[in-house]
Amino acid sequence: MLSKSKVKYIRSLEMKKYRNEYQTFVAEGNKMVSDMMGAFPCELIIAKPSWMATQGNIPTKELLEADDDDLRKASFLKTPQDVLAVFKQPEYRLEDVCPSQSLVLALDGVQDPGNLGTIIRMADWFGIEHIVCSMDTVDVYSPKVVQATMGALCHVQVHYTDLEAYLKQQTAPLYGTFLDGENMYTKQFGGSNGILVMGNEGKGIRPGIEALINEKLYIPNFPEGRETSESLNVAIATAVVCAEFRRRQTYAHDQK
Repeated sequence: MLSKSKVKYIRSLEMKKYRNEYQTFVAEGNKMVSDMMGAFPCELIIAKPSWMATQGNIPTKELLEADDDDLRKASFLKTPQDVLAVFKQPEYRLEDVCPSQSLVLALDGVQDPGNLGTIIRMADWFGIEHIVCSMDTVDVYSPKVVQATMGALCHVQVHYTDLEAYLKQQTAPLYGTFLDGENMYTKQFGGSNGILVMGNEGKGIRPGIEALINEKLYIPNFPEGRETSESLNVAIATAVVCAEFRRRQTYAHDQK
């Protein structure tokens, strides 16, 4: 049986202050945990014997056998899976981000865990290795965000900083989506480097950051001029723009 103190520790990691204190985070599920064991140091695994039997050597500091009741007490999921793991948070350097040589995402106050998780998955799909977030963006190590990444967190580095101050230091193009921007399908711009800024779900990009953006884009609806909903979900909008960036980059490469 899993001890009460161990359950209490795992459950405490739902709160950001304890994740910061212990510098750890939780991931759940067979594939998720297997993927993350190759990317992050593992502090603790609780798992059913059936899962352990399929793993061979399990690289973790502590391995505890658990039954359904144990996993139900510790899990953050409605339907607990066979394994739950606690990993160390990685230490990334903002200095390693190079917007002049690659496409970087910047998130200004994105609040929904599902949106951030989806954006990380999308970044992984399109080969974007760095996401720079404002300090008020939802914590990437929240259990809901981690699960929503579906393992993409292994391949994308997420940084938190004073976003406005960071963008003021940049010389690479700064892109953002706005209702008064230029049609991104007809506007002339590159697709291989720079920073794409995406804003808060309700308020968009804050004025101080908007003033820094020198390439304003607009995602047109279809057919143009048709009455539609006011805007796209931020994760969907990010995917649409990144797909166009990569299309242009591929086309430019093919023309060489």
